[in-house]
Amino acid sequence: MSILWNEFTPWASLAGGLLIGLSAALLIALLGRVAGISGITGALLQMPTWSAVKQWAWRLAFIAGLIAAPLVWQWFAPLPAMEIPSDPLVIIVAGLLVGFGTRMGSGCTSGHGVCGLSRLSVRSLAATLTFIAMGAVTVFVMRHVFG
Repeated sequence: MSILWNEFTPWASLAGGLLIGLSAALLIALLGRVAGISGITGALLQMPTWSAVKQWAWRLAFIAGLIAAPLVWQWFAPLPAMEIPSDPLVIIVAGLLVGFGTRMGSGCTSGHGVCGLSRLSVRSLAATLTFIAMGAVTVFVMRHVFG
């Protein structure tokens, strides 16, 4: 693997990290909720009850912000070209496996890795280390075993 230094974007990356941290801090400070994307999205997909309807507004706003952010970014700089060199079926299966793992692990990388680690949660540390290790194993298997 080589790094394309002319594609390196430290300032945009720093700004993105600061915005993620700020949004997570505001969500927990203002609503007492963890910014776990899988939990936020999962609650939107469940059959609503009357008590849950009040929770929909902030959840919809949060997801809308995730979708709107790259569109707003385009006003300042072009988005990088997306290239997905994989079979659509593989992507669908991978997405379903990630969803299954998210439910099994009681959270995703944003909930455990961003919010849980900042709260010094041992459970989130274990989950995040597992995410990283399994990602490394998956890349190794896909590149060196299946080639």
